[in-house]
Amino acid sequence: MTHLQAGLSPETLEKAKVELKENPDTLHQDIQEVRDMIITRPDIGFLRTDDAFILRFLRARKFNHFEAFRLLAQYFEYRQQNLDMFKNLKATDPGIKQALKDGFPGVLSNLDHYGRRILVLFAANWDQSRYTFVDILRAILLSLEAMIEDPELQVNGFVLIIDWSNFTFKQASKLTPSMLRLAIEGLQNPRNEIWVERSNNHEENFVGPDAPFTHMSQDYRPLNYGHALLPGEGAAMVEYVKAGKRIPRRGEIGLTSEEIVVFEQAGYVMSGSRHCHMEAVRLRMENQIYSVDEKRALASFNPEKWRIGKPNKP
Repeated sequence: MTHLQAGLSPETLEKAKVELKENPDTLHQDIQEVRDMIITRPDIGFLRTDDAFILRFLRARKFNHFEAFRLLAQYFEYRQQNLDMFKNLKATDPGIKQALKDGFPGVLSNLDHYGRRILVLFAANWDQSRYTFVDILRAILLSLEAMIEDPELQVNGFVLIIDWSNFTFKQASKLTPSMLRLAIEGLQNPRNEIWVERSNNHEENFVGPDAPFTHMSQDYRPLNYGHALLPGEGAAMVEYVKAGKRIPRRGEIGLTSEEIVVFEQAGYVMSGSRHCHMEAVRLRMENQIYSVDEKRALASFNPEKWRIGKPNKP
């Protein structure tokens, strides 16, 4: 173990060796390989080139020299192109201070079971009267800069959780395209991928109900399902048809097709089927999707179709 690996626990050292391909015997050589590439980008001012700093980027790219250099170059290029973002980047800055007080970001004291630091953002906490979205972004960048100094986190990484509940339209209206672009560029790597480490086990981290199984067609060209449908709406509806499922409608969010059928068989009337005019509009849209054979096959999924014009019992 070299002095550059000081502070790493035995478990993290093993993880760095196995998962990141970090070899203490060639560590200085790896760092020098990246440093030698700096001459290829004279347009960028590399303000830090010390061993410990370059090691961060090697760990972030699993010791792929070229990818680590690209990440290093993008880091300084972003700072160079957005000088105002990094001017007075301190916790004492009024805007940053207010954003940090409101939990942008909130940092949990405990690590997860992978040793990752957990950051939490509650979007609804944004008080636009006291600080801007740029202040929030600056607060996040400042926090990440401070935490990434920890070699344990350089190996294990971070988890960012964003809670969008109760985020208002008024708050969203303040997110201008230029602000969003600034945030995306700051959290993007040179291959246009967001800086998120994805697990190899997709199912382990999947949350929420599965979408209907998509039957692949030999013709990948988008089909025209007629007028009165929003872009993509017809394609989304037809996937339920292909899967043999009842098309969810207004007022039915959060229920599966099977649950909706059970409720209707018990005598309940879904809110999307209560109003005769809305029911007629819905049927017209669905008729644009169903073929003659599909109508016959799916008649059992839409029993209320035959009750148009008849008052629904509450």
